[in-house]
Amino acid sequence: MTFDVLKPKITAIISDSSSKDHSLQLICDLLKTEIPHYDWVGFYFKNGDKEELKLGPYSGTPTDHTIIPFGKGICGQVALSNENFVVPDVKAQDNYIACNINVKSEIVVPLFVNGQNIGQIDIDSSTADPFTDADEHFLEFVCQSVATLM
Repeated sequence: MTFDVLKPKITAIISDSSSKDHSLQLICDLLKTEIPHYDWVGFYFKNGDKEELKLGPYSGTPTDHTIIPFGKGICGQVALSNENFVVPDVKAQDNYIACNINVKSEIVVPLFVNGQNIGQIDIDSSTADPFTDADEHFLEFVCQSVATLM
């Protein structure tokens, strides 16, 4: 399924859902199901006033990494940089947190509300180097859409 077909589905989920967490779960499930190289899809959010991220809704293999300090791993780095991070090969990253031995690549896109980085969407793939500019732009759309729920 193409990203252009998924965009209205994301918009519909956000418009139709009764709760933020339910919407986020539906988005995770949709992306994991419909995009073959998205093997784990989840949201992390800033944990109150703490300098850490807390795992929110996700779809995929359970992870022990429910809390990630700012600066640690790809997600923690995005929490500080406020920039997208595409990792074609996780083994080439010194500051990578291994969540699953099958993960070969990762993309993390921050989620902004009123100019503040409040969280991110994190995608793991068991495919080496699958993420393109189209993935990045689509995930930016997802985060902009999700920001309307916050």
